This record gives sequence, structure tokens and C-alpha cells, in this order.
Amino acid sequence: MTNIPTYHNVHHRFKLNGFPLDRDDLCRIAYSFIKEGDDYEKHCGLFLLDWFDDKTDIEINTSGTTGTPKTIRVSKQAMVNSALATGDFFDLQPGDKALHCLPTKYIAGKMMFVRGFILGLDMEFAAPSANPLKYDDQRYDFAALVPLQAENSLKRLGNIRKIIIGGAKINPMLEKKLEKVNSKIYETYGMTETITHIAAKQVGDSAFTVLPNVTISYDDNNCLVIHAPRISDDVIVTNDLVELVNENQFVFLGRRDNVVNSGGIKLIPEQIEAKLAGKINARFFVAGIPDETLGEKLVLFVEGKEQPMAEDVFAGLGKYEKPKEVRFVPHFTETGSGKIKRKEMQKQ
Repeated sequence: MTNIPTYHNVHHRFKLNGFPLDRDDLCRIAYSFIKEGDDYEKHCGLFLLDWFDDKTDIEINTSGTTGTPKTIRVSKQAMVNSALATGDFFDLQPGDKALHCLPTKYIAGKMMFVRGFILGLDMEFAAPSANPLKYDDQRYDFAALVPLQAENSLKRLGNIRKIIIGGAKINPMLEKKLEKVNSKIYETYGMTETITHIAAKQVGDSAFTVLPNVTISYDDNNCLVIHAPRISDDVIVTNDLVELVNENQFVFLGRRDNVVNSGGIKLIPEQIEAKLAGKINARFFVAGIPDETLGEKLVLFVEGKEQPMAEDVFAGLGKYEKPKEVRFVPHFTETGSGKIKRKEMQKQ
């Protein structure tokens, strides 16, 4: 039986910005980053020292998408197991060249480093930015991006053989653009509690496929239940409405806490937004706000200055899916990973 790497290991093929580094080298670099580095390097340095200390777990900050950001403790070995599952699922090999351009403050950025240590990747560590490939013509085997980075890097995404996109859902307009890129591009599904992704789907596909050693079911509310014993001791019950295709695949429908009950009709905003994709020249979302007659009424929130809506915008929506009102908001508030804070926008 092959020995499973532990969090003490640094793969002998691991490189950072072209230099082969071991555990001692990384600790020295960590001190240098903390003392002299930019903000993104300081977060990296702090993570490296935490990773190589004597503790078996590490503190992780959640993004605060659906509530107040919080700090949780995660097992380092569970993070290693997650990295191994990613390596198996995407067929990553020692020596593959990877781009790291995510903030190490959050779990996604931390996990890119763990994949590097454990899988032996040749990693280029770049400052997180909205357009990480703007001045980068290098070719890569693997990279992880958030949707905004992918949107801004469309012309150069073909330089990356395999790309995973997470942190926020890929909107249908962006998905159509990504389908034209000559790379294997995947949308991932996961959360901080699952140590980033536990499932992925290639852009253009409808169903997510779970990673190795993950099984799924759903509860009485049709919400996804995740069984991932190598990542979490607890069964993880999500708030995500899904349709199970089989024991390894599911279709994401929307978040249960986003569902709008308008006059007794339950509406899933994410499905309505998919129908509106490409018809509104700005970011938008639909949500329910209190209404004396209906209980909740469906409202379309659009980012930017007020603009006239074309007559055919709502064509294709069902009778109850048409928003009762359109509201324009100068700027949407976001989490660090680029997700719109819907609840906060509704309150405002």
C-alpha cells in the first residue's frame, strides 16, 4: 500500500517561482515575507509558519457569503487529503506548472500551496489581482481563479491547460465565453467547511461530479448532504437545493435561503437569473422583499445607474417569475472572493 503523504511532507519536485524548496527553505521565506513582503506575501508567510508548526490543525477564515465571517479550525491532514483528491480528479502530476494568484488569507489560496507541497507542483506565486494574466505570457498546466479573474483574462486563458473556477458561481454569460476557450475549464462546488471543492463540472455541463472518497445524498428539504470522511469527521448538511443524478453527480438548483415565497408560489432566484442571462448589460440578481399582499415580492436588483429595460428582457420567464419591480443599486457589496452579498443588498 502506498504511503499517504502527511502535512509534514514537502514533495521533492515542489518549486516556488522556479526554485526547489524544502520545509526549512519555506520557513526561511515565510520570515522574509512577514518582515519585508507586500500584504499578500505577509499572509502567505503567516500561513507557512502555521502550516509547519507543531499543531495538527490550522485556523481558517470563512468568506461570510451568507452571514458574518468566522474563524474555524481545520485539520492539516484533511487539507492534505483534499489536495490528493484534487490531484487524482484533475490528473495533476509532479512537475506540472501551476499559477497561484489567489489571496492566501482565504482557504482557496492556502489550498493552492498545499497542492503544491503535496503534489510536487512547479508553482508561480503571483500577487492576487483582478487580471492576473495581464502581463503574463507563460504557459501553465493548472490554475485556480475566481470568476472575475477569468472574465478579465479571457484572451490568455488558452495558455493554461486546466483551470478551476470557484469562490462564486459562474454566471451563464461568462460560461458561454469560457466554452470557446481552448482549455479544460471546470466550475467547482464547495465551501470553507469542505476545504474548498468537493465536486466539479466542466463548463457547459449541467451536473457536478464529486471528487474521490466523497459521497452525496439529500435531506427532507432537497438540500445536498456531503459525506467526505477524509475531509470532515461530520456529515455536512448544506443549504443548497439540488437534484441528484446518481450517487456521484448532482445538479445545483439554488440556495434554500434565497427561495422567494410569493403568494404561496416558491421561486428559485438562481433559475430565474439563468433565464435572464445575456439580456441585461450589468450585474444583477433577483430576490424577495417583504410585501403586504404577497408576503414576499420578487425584485430585480441591477448594478449601476438607472437604465431603461428592453421590452423582451422578461420574455421566456414564467408568469410568476417576472419581477414585480426593478431596483438599481450603484455598487453591489461583495465578499473577498467576489460573491454578491444578496442579503445585505436586500436590507439596503
